[in-house]
This record gives sequence, C-alpha cells and structure tokens, in this order.
Amino acid sequence: MSDSHANYSAMTVNERLFVAGLLDPWDRAINRCDREKAIEILGQVDMDPSSASLTVDAVFTNPSKYGYPRRR
Repeated sequence: MSDSHANYSAMTVNERLFVAGLLDPWDRAINRCDREKAIEILGQVDMDPSSASLTVDAVFTNPSKYGYPRRR
C-alpha cells in the first residue's frame, strides 16, 4: 500500500518515488530488468496497474531516455 499521508495525484513518477523513498528500489528493479517488481513499486505510489505497466515498458524500450544505460 502507499503512504496514506501522501497525495501523489499532481506528482510525476520520479516525484512520487522520491517522496515515498522508493527511488533506490525502483532503480534496482529497472537495472535488473525486473518488470514485475518495478510495476509493484509503482503500485505503491498509487499508479494503477495499466499505467504502471506502460511506464515500465517505456523505460525498458528506451532506457537512455530515462537516464538508464542502453540494454544490449
């Protein structure tokens, strides 16, 4: 569950992850190509499963756009 005190509605994904203290777990999931964990983390910051899936897939499709190294 997400932090009941946070209102994520007007925040970007990075802002949500920062406020929730989930940037490091998010980065680890992305760097391990762990799609399920990344989606789970986004759920913790009130992203619905469909939006979370689209976000994770976008990062995996073009990681350098989001500050991650290119995949081989």
